[in-house]
Amino acid sequence: MHKATEGRHLLETNVSSATKTVVIGPDHPVRIIGERINPTGRKVLAAEMADGNLQRVADDAVAQVAAGAAILDVNAGVPMVDEPALLAQVVKLVQSLTDVPLCLDSSVVGALARGLETYEGKALVNSVNGEENRLEAVLPLVKKYGAAVIGLAMDDSGIPETPEGRFQVARKILDRARDHGIDPSDVLIDPLVLPVGASPNAGRVVLDTLRMVTGELGVNTVCGASNVSFGLPNRPGLNAAFLSMTVASGITAVIANPLEETSRTGILAGNVLMGKDEHCMGWITAHRKPPTDG
Repeated sequence: MHKATEGRHLLETNVSSATKTVVIGPDHPVRIIGERINPTGRKVLAAEMADGNLQRVADDAVAQVAAGAAILDVNAGVPMVDEPALLAQVVKLVQSLTDVPLCLDSSVVGALARGLETYEGKALVNSVNGEENRLEAVLPLVKKYGAAVIGLAMDDSGIPETPEGRFQVARKILDRARDHGIDPSDVLIDPLVLPVGASPNAGRVVLDTLRMVTGELGVNTVCGASNVSFGLPNRPGLNAAFLSMTVASGITAVIANPLEETSRTGILAGNVLMGKDEHCMGWITAHRKPPTDG
């Protein structure tokens, strides 16, 4: 691997809308990628999107940005719907309402292609992984449209059980991205969070993988943290603690619900305690009491 991606030289990833650039990197606050524009597990939203009603999508987009999301994940994976057309429609709508960059989220390559074709700016693609078919289908699109991409630490054998195994998949994704002319700065590695209730070492494996990827590959990292608490009580509390731990382990972006106050607080606290919140202004602003009349 080239020296540019090894050692402790940590890269920055730039993503943008037509008018706004967001920098993801070790010297910046951890960026929140708002997760709510996703019909998976949201039956009402899925039904509305299937009927062409995108009012909830619009409301969620505006609310998440107001709550601190720097990037919005957009997913149009509704069964029995033309996903490429719907994703393009959602991208246009959200970009008309907010200036934050978008993360185009789909397992359907055709939908990613249509979304990227529609998108104004430099998008983040969610996602590729170490599976051969996926690498060869998604990476050319990322290169063609000058996007950045999330690389999931799994391959044709599944999700490795050890940090070392996930690190090797991350290295493979970076190597293949380079083969397609994609700079390592445009690849974010997701170590994949599994439920700790079913796999007691799930949290530790993620944290160890984050440290390895950051320390040895020097690229940015991202994860969807809420899965760690699946099946357990007080999920927001557990998510918040885990999010702070990921910040301490070097993560630079998280896919989360910024409207969930406890989880958002965990991210903000991690930024403060790791010196990523200059003069603690992010924390102070988030907790400043609104002015009262009189």
